[in-house]
Amino acid sequence: MFQSVWMTEEVMRKSLRFCSRQSPWRQRSFLVTSSIKDTSLPNQQLAQGWVTKQSQTRPCQSFVSSVRFYSQIHNEELEEKKHSTSPEPSLPAETAGREQRRSPFLDHLQSCGSPSDVLDLTCQIAPTVQQISKCLNQMWTTTKKMSDEQQRCELQLMFEHPAFEKLLQNAMKFAVYMRNEDIAYSLLCMVRLGVPQSSRVVQTFLRNCQEKLNDFNEKSLSIVASCLEHMESSANVDALKDAMRLVVEDSLPQIKNVMTLQVMMRLLGKDAPLHIKKKLEAKALSMTDQFSIPNSQYMITTMAKIGFSSKPLLDICSKNITENISGIPFNRLNKLLQSYRELHYRDFDMLTAMTDYVSSMIDIWTNKQIIIFLSLFEDLFFCPTALMEAFAEKVISNPDALTRKDLLCLLKVYSYFNHDLKHHRQQFLDSLSQALNSYLPNMSSYELLKALYYMCLLGHFPSAPLEKLLQSSTLELLSTTAPKFLPRQERMFQTLHLCLRLDHPALPLPLTVPPSVLGSSFSISSSVNPQLSQALQSIVVDEADTLLQEMVMVENFYFVDAVITKPLSNQTAESSFAGDECSPAESSQRIAVICAPYSSFCYGTSNPRGVLAIKIRHLKILGYNPVLLSEQELWSVPVGKRMDFLREQIFPEHLRSDTQPKAEQL
Repeated sequence: MFQSVWMTEEVMRKSLRFCSRQSPWRQRSFLVTSSIKDTSLPNQQLAQGWVTKQSQTRPCQSFVSSVRFYSQIHNEELEEKKHSTSPEPSLPAETAGREQRRSPFLDHLQSCGSPSDVLDLTCQIAPTVQQISKCLNQMWTTTKKMSDEQQRCELQLMFEHPAFEKLLQNAMKFAVYMRNEDIAYSLLCMVRLGVPQSSRVVQTFLRNCQEKLNDFNEKSLSIVASCLEHMESSANVDALKDAMRLVVEDSLPQIKNVMTLQVMMRLLGKDAPLHIKKKLEAKALSMTDQFSIPNSQYMITTMAKIGFSSKPLLDICSKNITENISGIPFNRLNKLLQSYRELHYRDFDMLTAMTDYVSSMIDIWTNKQIIIFLSLFEDLFFCPTALMEAFAEKVISNPDALTRKDLLCLLKVYSYFNHDLKHHRQQFLDSLSQALNSYLPNMSSYELLKALYYMCLLGHFPSAPLEKLLQSSTLELLSTTAPKFLPRQERMFQTLHLCLRLDHPALPLPLTVPPSVLGSSFSISSSVNPQLSQALQSIVVDEADTLLQEMVMVENFYFVDAVITKPLSNQTAESSFAGDECSPAESSQRIAVICAPYSSFCYGTSNPRGVLAIKIRHLKILGYNPVLLSEQELWSVPVGKRMDFLREQIFPEHLRSDTQPKAEQL
């Protein structure tokens, strides 16, 4: 008989749930009337409804002691009145007895597949004190496995279920009798399920955590820390965080679990004093032998989260990831690269291994995912050679698959890396031009300017986009550019102007950039490093018929630290006096010395990036012999050897002449 009634109720319940899903926004007349993921009512109203309902349905006996609660709903303190604290004598013993033997309730709870299933079960069998926490945990466990749309519907049904209000009332009522771990889990599950953080039940559990915090073990502290990471600021949240920081600092030597340590690090956050961060670093270094691959990944993102860069920790984690990089999903690799960027850290071996791995996934991952990686590598100044070559082939095979945003990002990345695709270069550039032509009708004038600027850096000049850019209607639109973007716009036009004049592209019609969009010429704002200037002057003194010019502006656009002019080795004095008309480039050797910052090169190489690369290209066209020096490399040479180092870089023929006699003697 009982079985048939149970089956009838089950069929009716499933039918009602199906109907509710067909109209998920139908409101009921009890406690909570809006979902959390896709709510039509603000959380403040939802929380207000809970507080109001509590005051109306407060039981005559409560086990909550006299505690002050803070709420975001009321500015003043909400003080709980003292109630009778004499519980039913048999409750604690009865609860313990039930938990010692396997309860039928727990068996049914494990089979529940949604929050509504759990709430239906609580209507059939009343949960004990410790089972309340298990109910909330099962509700969150089943929900987090669902899709976003399914979560929205299920959470709506949960908030509309009449048993949900009763479950939260019981949770608040019996919170003082829960075990510490159950209190922590209950708070975490309620917050994750979307119970308003300003509601009375959440504030009650926050207060209970404060009162019992000294008795929390490592696991309970970790759970509370994980919960607080996702909570908004309030009086009780801030008070609990402050208390947690003190407890974490005291209990740091006793922490034995890596994940717990990482959660604690995140809780302490960026505002933690440096000496505490150093203690956390020392503790983490003492546990590196326990680091799993997920631990290594999470440690890097944790350091980025708290704004603390520890090179020893980063080196260990990066090595661990490099050795086991295969199989790491896209999202984790993405977060790793973002963390490296925030921490200003790069590891050549790991970035190379990541490049090779992403290249192997190029047919599995989408264009958007690959371009995200290319953009992140560009932020790190690391040239992912294998990935760029593999993706170039993919673009050549199907250029129409690129979106407008993809195209602009690709042009930026490939132009800044200055990577030579060799025999694929022209095919790749033609494919990009094809994609650019297809977007011309829908592309804004500023986007078109950026695209052609990147094309110029690549040494490619598609005629149709250029003609459209230099039309009077397009230039008129660009004349209304906001002042903060105007200097960059003028810089791009000046680069385009120089490219058209110096590269001499083969175009159907001769094109020039109007002076009105070029802006004013650049004045010399940089200066030569005094140590470099002194070294260059000393070198030139030893060279006959050699002239040194410092701080030179070439074409009123490119700044060169120094230009050294000396006669060609085959240029004789007689030819000079004979009245032969020769240009300076033909009659002398002009050496352009450029000392560039480390950021102007691709990481781990001497390959110049973007703007520096086009400067070198144009200096060569103008007849200069560029000598490129890295600031980091130059200043790493001891002072006593710096002169010899510069002489070898600027006058390599001296080095060859010095070695010839030795070779002849051999």
